[in-house]
Amino acid sequence: MFLPVVLSNASVNVNERLTFFGRLYGLDTNPELGMWLLFITIFILSVIVYILGFARKIKLWQNIVIYIVMFIGCLILTFFGAFLPVAESLIVAAIVLGLYRFRLHRERKAGNIPPKQKEVR
Repeated sequence: MFLPVVLSNASVNVNERLTFFGRLYGLDTNPELGMWLLFITIFILSVIVYILGFARKIKLWQNIVIYIVMFIGCLILTFFGAFLPVAESLIVAAIVLGLYRFRLHRERKAGNIPPKQKEVR
């Protein structure tokens, strides 16, 4: 009884609720193009985060499966990315992982950490 009255009186300004990338890509004016651009951004950032933090040397078919599942997952994340900071969080994760990889490379080059050894299977 109370809920419909609240919902009918609520006027939501969509532009205020959009994330940075949502406003940047104009989701309020051209939602179709904006969602595609947001999807491409989220997918590229997800690939970067995967490569920087989680990628291993695996077989080609396993890589194909991973990227297909990542593609499907990014479709779902795109709907959340319009009002939640999904792409912004992926940027932060990419920066953190990039800094970690840079420091790890620098420490290995200095000789403080032994280089990676190949696994014997």
